[in-house]
Amino acid sequence: MPLCVAVPKEQTPSERRCALTPDIAKRLLQSGVTLKIEQGMGEAAFFADDRFGEQVKISDKKDVWQAQVILTVQMPHIDDIQKMAAGTVLMGLLSPHQHLEQVKALRDGKITALAMELVPRISRAQAIDVLSSQAAIAGYKAVLMAADKAAVFFPMLTTAAGTIRPAKVLIIGAGVAGLQAIATARRLGAMVEAYDVRAATKEQCQSLGAKFIDMPIKAEGQGGYARELTADEKKQQRDILAQHVAASHVVITTAAIPGRPSPKIIDKAMVEAMAAGSVIVDLAAEGGGNCELTRAGETLCHNGVTIHAPLNVTSQMPVHASEMYAKNLYNLLILMLKEGELHLDWTDEIIAGSTLTHDGVIKHAATRQAIGA
Repeated sequence: MPLCVAVPKEQTPSERRCALTPDIAKRLLQSGVTLKIEQGMGEAAFFADDRFGEQVKISDKKDVWQAQVILTVQMPHIDDIQKMAAGTVLMGLLSPHQHLEQVKALRDGKITALAMELVPRISRAQAIDVLSSQAAIAGYKAVLMAADKAAVFFPMLTTAAGTIRPAKVLIIGAGVAGLQAIATARRLGAMVEAYDVRAATKEQCQSLGAKFIDMPIKAEGQGGYARELTADEKKQQRDILAQHVAASHVVITTAAIPGRPSPKIIDKAMVEAMAAGSVIVDLAAEGGGNCELTRAGETLCHNGVTIHAPLNVTSQMPVHASEMYAKNLYNLLILMLKEGELHLDWTDEIIAGSTLTHDGVIKHAATRQAIGA
């Protein structure tokens, strides 16, 4: 009997992405599996049920959880987890550090859960790297948000009323989101500065047209992330960054660490040194934010400076976000498919590294420690 892959409708009201698109559905069908989706699964991302073709079964909420493989965007609710049979493979952005009770339910139900954010950041896994694909969208969107809220033009303009100088934009954090933000701000004509504690990002920032802020701090860590700074390094960082923040019309912060609080980079004094009408867009809001004054999911004004802290930014561009996310899922799932059957190769570091739970055991060490198992 062919492997059945199912995709339920997302339950989080603000989540507009979906885990399957018509193009990826065709590819999966060609690999020999059967597909079923919950009615209306892709509507929030403008993928109507009839776009998936006659070979994809449209199921109700109860039936869709009965499959060997289930694809989601976010962690399912506990009652949905309990509908899955033991041995079911769940794949999605599961954010285990935020959903410890659901992780316990996955463990107790003997569900094999693969968390997309745990995929090892190695060259062979680039096509599966959800964090990168979704961060690119967030970086692009953050600049558009900043331009919308800014009190100044981004580009230089020569008008009959005089010359308007371009906006000064500072991007903090030169990961995928930061690099996309640099590229987008440059396209809009802004003067862009960039900073990252990883000195290795300097050439990347400069290649996109940004001036890199040099510091004597080197903080390269494992897996492409930065290590935590010491107290002395944090003070040195603040002292140098304060001058650049004060001179900027727009600051976009992107320094996030999956599963850990976002580092506080901009303090209250730095905000108060900015000119009235300036804007901070804090993309690290879900981890508490890079700005001391950030309130996740809110927009506030402090001393004339707008601090915008959006959540789930990628859902604001659901078409391309879903297409990229579904392709990431497909590239991981296809590693486990052989002639339409599911084969989990535990010697493959991508599969082993992304596994959160399997056969009643929490495989991810940090989550296991958080639960106290």
